[in-house]
Amino acid sequence: MITGMERISPPLTGNERETLRTYLDYHRATLAWKCEGLDDEQLRRASMPPSTLSLLGLVRHMGEVERHWFRRVLGGEELPHLWSDTHDFQAAYDASGSTRAEAFTAWQEEVEHARRIEAAAESLEVTAYVPSWKEEASLRLVMLHLIHEYARHNGHADFLREAIDGSTGA
Repeated sequence: MITGMERISPPLTGNERETLRTYLDYHRATLAWKCEGLDDEQLRRASMPPSTLSLLGLVRHMGEVERHWFRRVLGGEELPHLWSDTHDFQAAYDASGSTRAEAFTAWQEEVEHARRIEAAAESLEVTAYVPSWKEEASLRLVMLHLIHEYARHNGHADFLREAIDGSTGA
């Protein structure tokens, strides 16, 4: 797993922010766990055609998602996309020329930025303008959205990993 990605269970009686933070980290760690022990070629292995989805593509995509929601939206930073000159989120899925080192380093850096931005926010009620929605969204909604994104893509990762070496489990 990448640094700081211990896969711990969310608290059964934690407060809302602690619970959201832990669930988000749980899902981040699950994606890292699904990639453990695989080489670059295995991580780039695409699912069944016509899909080109791969584990490495998911890692790159989630790096882009973390960057967008925490740094661009909540942090207000003007940043380019990691893997696209045309602001195309889908470009991250094309990991054909990528390596574990490149993808995981970028993802880990974005997770660390996200953690700092979340920790610095006064409360879950902090809002920021989301240009694509033309509305304000709260930190609470952003964290829930990321949990949803990871959970959905971790389901994909389950199937991708099983197809590579038969490993299963959540």
